Amino acid sequence: MDETASFFTLLGMLVTSPRTGVLLALLAAAAVCDYRTFRIPNLITGGGVLFALVYNTVVPPYWHAGWTWAPAGMLLGFGAMLPMYALGTMGAGDVKLMAMAGAFLGVDATLYALLFCVITAGIAALVFGLRKRVMGQMLANAGGAMRGMLWSAIACGKPHLAPDSMPSVGKLAYGISIALGTTCYLVAQQFNLV
Repeated sequence: MDETASFFTLLGMLVTSPRTGVLLALLAAAAVCDYRTFRIPNLITGGGVLFALVYNTVVPPYWHAGWTWAPAGMLLGFGAMLPMYALGTMGAGDVKLMAMAGAFLGVDATLYALLFCVITAGIAALVFGLRKRVMGQMLANAGGAMRGMLWSAIACGKPHLAPDSMPSVGKLAYGISIALGTTCYLVAQQFNLV
C-alpha cells in the first residue's frame, strides 16, 4: 500500500507545482481545442509563454538558472518544429505550443520532451493510418516526400517539398501528440525514469 500512496503523492506533486501544473492544464486545453477544431488558440500559447517567462524569471527552477533559461527552451521548441511548419506538414499553433512547452521546461527538458512528442506522434500516425485504412498511401506519401526532397537538394542545393503533389490521407491533430508526449516526459521525469 505504501507504493501506491507514494505513486499518487508523486503525481500530486507534479500537478500541484505551479510550473508543471499550469503547463499540464494548458497542454490539456490545447489538446482539446486541437481535437475539436484543428486549431490551438493564441490565448493558450501566448498566455502560457508569458506565464512561463515571468514565472521562471521570478522563481527559477534551480538556483543557478539564469534569466535565459526559459527563453532558450522556448526558442528550442519553436526552432525544432519550424521546419515542419515550413514544409506545410504542421500548423503554426503546433509550433507555438511546443515553444510554450519549451518556455516551461528549459533547453535540456525540451530535448527530452521533443523526443517523447516524436514517439507519440509516430504512434498516433500509425493508429490513424490503420484505423482509416490509409497506411499504404501514408507510406507512399512519406517515400515520395523523401525522394522529392533528396532530388531537389541534389538539383538545387536546397531541399524542397511540394505537399500539394501528394494525395492527402487526412489531418492529424499534432497538438494532441505534443500534449501527450510532454505529459509522458513530465511523468517519466517525476519518477526518475529519464
